[in-house]
Amino acid sequence: MDMRKLWIGCVVAGALVVAQSAIAADLSLAPLYKAPPAPTTPLHDWTGFYLGANGGGGWGHSNWNATATGLGLSGGQVGGTAGYNKQLGNVVFGVEGDIDWSGLNGTSNAAGCPGCSISNTWLSTVRGRVGYSIDRFMPYVTGGLAAGDIRAAAPGLAGGSATNAGWTLGAGLEVALPGNWSAKAEYLRVDLGHFNCTGCAAVPPDNVSLQENVFRAGVNYRFGWGK
Repeated sequence: MDMRKLWIGCVVAGALVVAQSAIAADLSLAPLYKAPPAPTTPLHDWTGFYLGANGGGGWGHSNWNATATGLGLSGGQVGGTAGYNKQLGNVVFGVEGDIDWSGLNGTSNAAGCPGCSISNTWLSTVRGRVGYSIDRFMPYVTGGLAAGDIRAAAPGLAGGSATNAGWTLGAGLEVALPGNWSAKAEYLRVDLGHFNCTGCAAVPPDNVSLQENVFRAGVNYRFGWGK
């Protein structure tokens, strides 16, 4: 009787060992659970054409060589914008043009030419832009061609004006708004060069130059904006 119990115990123990080995083998072959990847927000796509409006103001300086006069000027500007962007990865390449009415003007009290005045009534730029997309924020640098008028006047003389081409460099930040809208703020340094004003000095001509610093903000509506 004791031998029978011993034999039964050995059989049961052996069965338990086999069962544990089978369970361990099944567990080793079971695929490991892998959590699904966390959802990601797609990067904003800046590619597309856009139209917009801008406004702001600035200040500038004009030198009159013959009369040894320097004039400061300031005022507001407002106008329209058109452009196109192409995004490659996070880098955004673009071209932008604008034309603004300008109210920058100033008058001199200097002894060399008291009452002499300078004004800029319109300003236009055609610029390249290179930006870096941080989703809906895009800081950028810009530069290109600037064109505008320089109007100079001197008391008792005819004065003169010219439409000049020069250069502009600047930087800004554009932010994507809900829908197809964006808003931007930018600074431009503008140099319109100089012209010989035959009616600005008693002994003509007087070489008149004009440089401006422009701060402005704007809104754009984009066509075919991606995301």
